[in-house]
Amino acid sequence: MTAALRIDFVSDVACPWCVIGLRSLLKALDETGVEAEIHLQPFELNPDMAPEGENTAEHVANKYGSTRERSDAVRELMKEHGAALGFTFNYGPESRIWNTFDAHRLLHWAELEDDGLALKQALFKLNFTDQRSTSDHAALLDAVREAGLDVERAQAILSSDEFVAEVRHAEEFWRAQGIQAVPSAIFNQRWLIQGGQPPEVFAQVIRDVVSGKAKEA
Repeated sequence: MTAALRIDFVSDVACPWCVIGLRSLLKALDETGVEAEIHLQPFELNPDMAPEGENTAEHVANKYGSTRERSDAVRELMKEHGAALGFTFNYGPESRIWNTFDAHRLLHWAELEDDGLALKQALFKLNFTDQRSTSDHAALLDAVREAGLDVERAQAILSSDEFVAEVRHAEEFWRAQGIQAVPSAIFNQRWLIQGGQPPEVFAQVIRDVVSGKAKEA
């Protein structure tokens, strides 16, 4: 059976709002009962991030000019949003932001295996709940194992340049389409909704697109 919806979900493993957005989207699909093909698409918020990463609060202050107080308040809000959707953000003073390119290579492979969502959820947990590095191959393999995927195959990918070109190409494609912020969800390759929206917002978009009521942008 052909799904009623194609959803391209452009996101980064290092993006907390992407956790909220994906979980809200999945909840909305469950509530509406609409069948959808979700295609996870790569986006790096910090493509030049060093393997050792940066302290989260310091990174946010340097990149966005946010004060420590403001940054702490946003993280507390994130914890509340996550808890409402069954996800745990374990932010602390030593939390770090890591390079995510190898995680995206594994996600590209998992998508080919039709297991992208399982790995994406495991990687979000690795990063935000377990506070482990997404540039650490041992940590990434633990996420692969948790998602029920082939660890030996994943190890082979991480030990090579496999899927480097494919991920770079996909990243360039979505930037060329005007995607500059994540999460971005594109419905049936025509309608775009951005940000970590609540489930009811996604549900309304889904109903509008499926019913033909969605207006052209």
